[in-house]
Amino acid sequence: MSKPKPKKQPAKAVPLPAKPAPIAALATNMPTWLTNARLQAWLIFTLGFLLYANTFSHDYTQDDAIVITDNMFTTKGAAGIPGILKYDTFYGFFKEAGKANLVAGGRYRPLTLVMFAIEYQLFGKNPFIGHLINALLYGLTGFVLYWLLLQLLKRKENSVEAYFIALAASLLFITHPIHTEAVANIKGRDEIVALLGSLAALYFSIKAFSNQKVGLNIIAGALFFLALLSKENAITFVAIAPLTYYFFTKAKVSQIAIQTLPFIIATVLFLIIRTSVIGFNSGEPPMELMNNPFIKLQDNGYVPFTPAERFATVFFTLGKYLQLLVFPYPLTHDYYPRHIGILNFGDCRALGSLALYIGLIIYAIVGFRKKDPISYSILFYILTLSIVSNIVFPVGTNMAERLLFMPSVGFCLAIAVLLQRFFFSKKLTTFKQLYPAFGVLLLLSTFFSVTTIIRNRAWESNYTLFTTDIKTSLNSAKLRNAVGGELIAQSVNEKNEQRRQSMLNEAAGHLRAATKIHPNYKNAYLLLGNCYNYLQQYDSSIVAYQKALQLDQNYEEAFNNLAITYQQAGQFYGEKQGDLVKAIQYLEQANNFKPGDYETLRLLGVAYGIGENAPKAVEYFEKGTQLQPMNAGAWYDLGTAYHNAGNPIKGNEYIQKAVLIDPEIVQKRNRQ
Repeated sequence: MSKPKPKKQPAKAVPLPAKPAPIAALATNMPTWLTNARLQAWLIFTLGFLLYANTFSHDYTQDDAIVITDNMFTTKGAAGIPGILKYDTFYGFFKEAGKANLVAGGRYRPLTLVMFAIEYQLFGKNPFIGHLINALLYGLTGFVLYWLLLQLLKRKENSVEAYFIALAASLLFITHPIHTEAVANIKGRDEIVALLGSLAALYFSIKAFSNQKVGLNIIAGALFFLALLSKENAITFVAIAPLTYYFFTKAKVSQIAIQTLPFIIATVLFLIIRTSVIGFNSGEPPMELMNNPFIKLQDNGYVPFTPAERFATVFFTLGKYLQLLVFPYPLTHDYYPRHIGILNFGDCRALGSLALYIGLIIYAIVGFRKKDPISYSILFYILTLSIVSNIVFPVGTNMAERLLFMPSVGFCLAIAVLLQRFFFSKKLTTFKQLYPAFGVLLLLSTFFSVTTIIRNRAWESNYTLFTTDIKTSLNSAKLRNAVGGELIAQSVNEKNEQRRQSMLNEAAGHLRAATKIHPNYKNAYLLLGNCYNYLQQYDSSIVAYQKALQLDQNYEEAFNNLAITYQQAGQFYGEKQGDLVKAIQYLEQANNFKPGDYETLRLLGVAYGIGENAPKAVEYFEKGTQLQPMNAGAWYDLGTAYHNAGNPIKGNEYIQKAVLIDPEIVQKRNRQ
């Protein structure tokens, strides 16, 4: 009999090695909002919108005239859209093809002008709507940036780290005061929409790759095309897109190429349209200081900077950009010549900036193979800044804060990653450990927010903007000119005579400074002539107008104003100063400039009459009656002149003719 087999004992369960729990799970005391993406995204949107709420009552300012209020297409509303699509962006303002191409390469940015035209159609001339939409689009840009960064970082970082970096970068971006020019100035919408469209395109491209949905790639291409139609610098995302795939996905080279294809197609289509509208030739930079900062006065003429001067000046401005990102003060809308002077590489500021950028590039290269997010941030910053850096081609100004709108994304991401690396512990178990990181983030974003709100006030009107920023940009010929012009405009409505005189004298000081910085600045001479005219300093006014005409013989406004000033000077010296010789001298000049002006002829007749030169008085009064045969006063003056010339018969004849036209002419003249 066989022995019963012993029963198999059940094997003891061997515990499997525990999977490392995600940081969010380990940190039992973490608040739920920390990983609530929707809450954080809407927080970013709301904050971005509210930071610019104090601009809603502001007027149009700065370049709004070019694209909105003085643009012949925009002000037609929907009817102007075909013209916007057909011509260079500046054509609707200058109304001349040649003037529209003042900056080499031209401008074709129809999308935001179409938006302005639709707003004009629906709401008329209403800056509130423009400011409101800018704030909404800005908030939306922060919203999209947050979702894009979170989508990218969750592939690379642990949960809490990804949420923190995405939140920190988006928060720093949305509060940064360097963006005030792009948002508070309605015209700056081209910067906002270009970045918004580019970020959204990249977001949908990544989603298409993750979810294998081709339709999302079509959306990405369409959004990127709209970004390009807003501003050409969106084209840098043709490089940013593959760079992003390399750093944040495991996509193969062939996959990256396929995902970049919608960006390339959109770019090719845009370039075809752009070329058909404004041509292909980028053109040479104009030899005019306000549109080409890289020229200098030499032997009474302007010549280009030497290569060393140009690149030293460019690298100084690149260093200035970094300084403003780190510490955004002081801010100004105007960096025109010579706010930034002519530098060379003997200047430590230019050398320091060059060394700094070389260091950044080296760091980016070293971190490239490791797919370091800071390396990505540096490359994002440099690539998006490159097209407006004045290294590739001149952009018409030394620098501008609005040009940092797109590159600032790279800066903000780098700061967020550094905060995470510096403050996050490897063994993160409680939210209390994150207090230092969030404390620094809160401190930075609060400082940025307060600075933004304060800076917004300067953009209330041209007057507040110019008079605020002149304190920073004292050496800008353009801003000196702008302040002078605005003070003159404001003085016209000033009822307090002492205050009016003070404003005009201040304006004259700014305009003289503008002509000293830029001796060939014809508009500054025109405005200086206007200013002296209002001050009744006619001799100085005439000299200023003559200088403007020396610079441009076809300067119609200077020609007309000079003729008027000659007339006013003649009347002033005759009636106020009792200097008939000088009065007649200026009136004759006025008559030479505009022979058909009745008032000049009348004043000449009066002056010669007072000077007891009756034949000359008769000559000019006769010309007056020929110009205005139904003017009773003209015939009365002629009759009086004949009386003074010893011909009472003709004198009475013409006085009677005056009475036939106006029976009360004698009584009127007796009352004068």
